[in-house]
Amino acid sequence: MSEAFVMSIDAMGGDNAPDIVIQGLEHYLKTQGSDHDVHFIIHGDETQLAPLMAKAPLTTARSEIVHTELAIDMDTKPRHALRRGEGSSMWNTIDSVKEGSARVGVSAGNTGALMAISYRLLRTMIGVQRPAIAGLWPQPDGMCVVLDIGANVDCDASHLTEFAVMGEAYYRALFHKDKPSIGLLNVGTEELKGNATIKAAHERLNNSELGLNYVGFVEGNDISFGEVDVVVTDGFTGNIALKTAEGTAKLISKFFKESLQASIWSKFTAMLNYAGFKRLQKRLDPRRANGGVFLGLNGIIIKSHGGTDAVGFANAVAIGVELAESDFLAEVERTLNALHDEDDNMGFVA
Repeated sequence: MSEAFVMSIDAMGGDNAPDIVIQGLEHYLKTQGSDHDVHFIIHGDETQLAPLMAKAPLTTARSEIVHTELAIDMDTKPRHALRRGEGSSMWNTIDSVKEGSARVGVSAGNTGALMAISYRLLRTMIGVQRPAIAGLWPQPDGMCVVLDIGANVDCDASHLTEFAVMGEAYYRALFHKDKPSIGLLNVGTEELKGNATIKAAHERLNNSELGLNYVGFVEGNDISFGEVDVVVTDGFTGNIALKTAEGTAKLISKFFKESLQASIWSKFTAMLNYAGFKRLQKRLDPRRANGGVFLGLNGIIIKSHGGTDAVGFANAVAIGVELAESDFLAEVERTLNALHDEDDNMGFVA
C-alpha cells in the first residue's frame, strides 16, 4: 500500500457529469484502488451526488463531498469562467490543490476554462513561460507522450525546449523509464527540413548538456509507429494531429464493424475469432489514453475528455495517482532550473 494522499475531483464537469464521475471513481477503486491509499474530495451538488454515492460504496468510504450548486458549462468562454467561476465545482477543485488539501485535481469539464482557472490559481513554476497540455498516444508496445496538444498555438524555440523537459519528466514519472527518448515533430527528419523555430529548438536540444535522450526530428507517422517516447510540437499542430488520429480510429472501427456484419458468413467467422477481436477492440479503445496533464503549473491538474465514460475517467484518475506518488513536480523544477542556467551560459534569449 502506498502513502495516503488526497485527490480533488470536479464532479460536475463533463458531458455526462456527475454520473460518470462517481462511476469512474468506483471503477478505479474496484480495479486499482487496493494498491493505492487515495482519498477524494468531491466538489459538486450534494443533492445530485447523494443517490450516486449510495450506489458507490467504495467511493463513499474514501470520500468527502464539498457542496456547491455552481458549475461551469462546457461552452463557457475562459474569460467568463474567470469572472463568474469562483465557488464552482471546477474552481474549488483547483483551489484545493492550491491550498494543499489535495495533491492532484481532476476534471472532465471545459478545457479552456480549466486551463484559465488553473493558471489563475496555481500560476506557472518559476522559469516556465507557458504551461502545456500533454496527452498519451498509443503505440505498438505501449504509449508515448505528445505535447503540446492544444494550449499554445504559437510557440518559439524556448517554449518547445521547455516542453521537451517537462514531457520527459512526465514520461519518467508515469512509466518509470530512466532515459525516455525525445523527438521534435517536423515535416522530415533531415537537418535542413522545418521552419526557423523548429530548427532553433533542434539546435538547443541537440547542444544541451542536461543528459536528455534527444534523438532529433521525427515525422507524423513516428507518433504512432516510431520508437520515440516523447514527441514535442506546438499546440496548433499537436491538436490537429490528436483530432485526426481520434477521427481515424473511429472510422476504422466503423469500417471494421460494418465488415463483420456484411453477411452471414462474416458474422459466423467473427464469432470464431471473438477473442482476437476483443483484444483488437481493447487496443483501439481511446479510453486507455484518456487524461491530459497540464504541465508547468505549481500543482498537478488532469483533464479528462468531456465525453468519456466511467472507464475513461478511471484512467484519468490512475494517471493522477501515478503522478501524485512520484517526484514529478520536483523533477520538472530541477531540470527546468538546469535548462535555464544552461541557456544563460550559452547566451540563449527566451
